[in-house]
Amino acid sequence: MSVERTTLGGDLEISRILTGLWQVADMERGGRTLDPGASAEAMQPYVDAGLTTFDMADHYGSSEVIAGHFRSDRPDCPVELLTKWVPDPGVSSREEVRTAVERALERTGSEVIDLLQFHAWRYSDPAWLDCIFELDELRREGLIRHLGVTNFDTAHLAMLLHTGIPVVSNQVCLSLLDRRARRSMLDLCVAHDVKLLAFGTVAGGLLTERWLGANDPGDIDSLETWSQMKYARFVEAAGGWGVYQRLLRAVKSVADRHGVSMANVACRAVLDEPGVGGVIIGARLGASEHIEDNLRLFSFELDDADHAELGDALTALEPIPGDCGDEYRKPPFLTASGDLSHHFESAPPPYAVHSDDRGERALSGTIWEDIAGFSRAVRRGDRILVSGTTATHGDRVIGGSDPAAQTHFILDKIEGAVQSLGGSLDDVVRTRIYIRHESDWEPISRAHGERFGAVGPANTLVRSDPIGEEYLVEIEAEAILS
Repeated sequence: MSVERTTLGGDLEISRILTGLWQVADMERGGRTLDPGASAEAMQPYVDAGLTTFDMADHYGSSEVIAGHFRSDRPDCPVELLTKWVPDPGVSSREEVRTAVERALERTGSEVIDLLQFHAWRYSDPAWLDCIFELDELRREGLIRHLGVTNFDTAHLAMLLHTGIPVVSNQVCLSLLDRRARRSMLDLCVAHDVKLLAFGTVAGGLLTERWLGANDPGDIDSLETWSQMKYARFVEAAGGWGVYQRLLRAVKSVADRHGVSMANVACRAVLDEPGVGGVIIGARLGASEHIEDNLRLFSFELDDADHAELGDALTALEPIPGDCGDEYRKPPFLTASGDLSHHFESAPPPYAVHSDDRGERALSGTIWEDIAGFSRAVRRGDRILVSGTTATHGDRVIGGSDPAAQTHFILDKIEGAVQSLGGSLDDVVRTRIYIRHESDWEPISRAHGERFGAVGPANTLVRSDPIGEEYLVEIEAEAILS
């Protein structure tokens, strides 16, 4: 049977099953290092089957090195090597960004990276924007073929697109357990021809026959692999073992009707979503491979009866909270460890803070702060006052001419200023919004509601004329630390 393929950015053709190499890191736990030559040999059966696309990252153990061995040993074998750069929180210099890209090129034995996917830990620190602007410069230079992102939420993917960054893909969790992308992400992807690359589609193996009818393992940390530990937390967030087993029974029923595996059904349900470019199925190279079973994904279609049966089971699940990628940015942290301790140790404050006998001041570094002699935010005792803030970052307007995108970036800056002075958005008690066009009130208000709906600060919105025709909205805020 033929392997379905799709195109990223108009010219990068990939298989719709991407072989994920994140489990290389799990296989190398405890200081073990896989033999790159033998592991590269284990990639060949995937390519022979038409599964020519491999997904890696700078932190997936030696996955990039293994792929580099494969490419150097088989220079005429067509493969697509997608990787990621996941820097620590805080500022990365221009030289550090270039070094990260050149390291990936060296490891993978490539002259150009097919797809470089970027992850940002915090949107409140605008350093992430500097990183992706620099990556875009390296794309123009020819070191990167296409730019993607990973674990971005809808608001910040839209922000990049409206700012003019040519993002072609977003890699996020999407499965029968985790349907956050269906809320708004997939609509955005379809509207802008961005392909969603879905991981977690079989939930680390939890959506397979092995777990049907199994007892609740109880202690998540006792499970065998990082993937199982991670997705067991998704099961908890979705309502627990009982509703999860109900979903497994429905998946098994559909699978039996088509004579395929439960993994096939779980992946097909995701692959059929509009906007999804492909599903990423993990491989333990040389240890656990499911190539023949994966190929059956292209042998059947889900019909109305299948969707109805799955849909009935899905109604019992609790929605996973938040938007795509939130599991890496806010509680509950649905990661293998249940927190971010295995990703980084600490994060610096988003903005520089200056203290004197009058209190503390946070500076965001815009030229206007120096020219007009003001601070982005000032703390006096338990009170934080944030100046009127526009969508300015360096010499750029973030969000282009989209009012919602500008609003989200402004609220990121406000969040960063409050965080730098010891608070959070939960401490905000008042916001004031000034908009240029009355017709923009709704997208701006909705963006404000997305960020403050659970906080409910006092708010004023008026139509005015912010200085600078490019600015559609300006916002100031007050917080009281509790």
